[in-house]
Amino acid sequence: MKIKQLGLFALLFVQAGFAQDTNEKLMAKAKKIHEKVITIDTHNDINVNNFTHDHNYTEDLDTQVNLPKMDEGDLDVSWLIVYTGQGDLDTEGYKKAYDNAISKFEAIHRLTEEIAPDEIGLATTSKEVRKLVKQGKKVAMIGVENGYPIGTDIKNVEKFYDMGARYMSLAHNGHSQLSDSNTGEADDEWLNNGLSDLGKEVIKEMNRLGIMIDVSHPSKEAIKQMFELSKAPLIASHSSARALCNHSRNLDDELLALFDKHGGVIQTVAFSSYVNTEKHEAFSAAKTEVYEAKAKEMGFEMLSWGDVRELDEEAREKYIENYRKLVTDSDKEVEALKETVSPVDVSDFVDHIDYLVEKVGIDQVGISSDFDGGGGIDGWDDASESFNVTLELVKRGYTEKEIAKLWGENLLRVLDEVEAVAKDIQKA
Repeated sequence: MKIKQLGLFALLFVQAGFAQDTNEKLMAKAKKIHEKVITIDTHNDINVNNFTHDHNYTEDLDTQVNLPKMDEGDLDVSWLIVYTGQGDLDTEGYKKAYDNAISKFEAIHRLTEEIAPDEIGLATTSKEVRKLVKQGKKVAMIGVENGYPIGTDIKNVEKFYDMGARYMSLAHNGHSQLSDSNTGEADDEWLNNGLSDLGKEVIKEMNRLGIMIDVSHPSKEAIKQMFELSKAPLIASHSSARALCNHSRNLDDELLALFDKHGGVIQTVAFSSYVNTEKHEAFSAAKTEVYEAKAKEMGFEMLSWGDVRELDEEAREKYIENYRKLVTDSDKEVEALKETVSPVDVSDFVDHIDYLVEKVGIDQVGISSDFDGGGGIDGWDDASESFNVTLELVKRGYTEKEIAKLWGENLLRVLDEVEAVAKDIQKA
């Protein structure tokens, strides 16, 4: 009996050693790949208050994205987002939205041109991305989330292009003057039955200029019309697979088939409730109890995110700033929850990548986080943890070439294709 026990212990010891050796090899392989490929996150929201000369991304702020966190996580490129919440469809609303958008464009330019030009540069083409990365710099690119700030003046599309915008969605949460939003699914109420006439003209103008059309928030009918109208491939800057998580923000198999047919790229998003709703809700319920207790200590009134969206820009940014402090102060308690309640994690996220690759192929899938806009999962909760995504991909057998495509090459290829279409249109 003792001999058998010794044999069993020896076997377990060998197996443990083998597992450790295997994990170390995977880790080394993943690190080598992660350092080599160009890593691009296509959706990171910003607050203009973090783009001043006294308070900015050169510091490790309590934001999920900043230069120190990008350095730590070897994240090369951040698409910084000119986001505007949906407001009234009138002259005053359009003016306020336009001013908000311009302030965010200016903030990004201030970072790359005045505050930290030696550390980060603004890119508008794939060639510029590669040049900046080769120089050892981080890269900022600009996406517009919600075309609402265009108002009714289509000339604003070219203004945004000239300021560096290289993708734009035509709606966010709520129908815009250009396009219906996915949020219309909740009550089956629509404003434009897809795209408005002006929205259709904006699609043509984006094709002419070379701005990628982003389908991550518009309604399904609007997206289908975009595929019909656009001469260039489309992108989903931050969306996952609806078959795995039934949320209206995700793309169902019918829309995936259109990507498969027309090209483009789907940037899988690490937004907890769009990855696994059941796990997200269970962990969020437990986490909310922790936050509510901490909020009571701080004298901070917690609001629903629906109510937060209704706040004006200044009040919303102030709320988010205080909320981030609450989250930071609750870190230890939330970490302890994971022993009993499983959060949505990197493995769940890569399940979506696997599914999308199966449906549309390795050349049409990418990676995004929606950091500082609600995104983040266990294991990839800020830019400093970006390596964990590569590690999970290596564990699942993705090759270096495939990982390079997922992390950025697919997106850069589509940007090139959209530019090529624009050049053809301008020549005609």
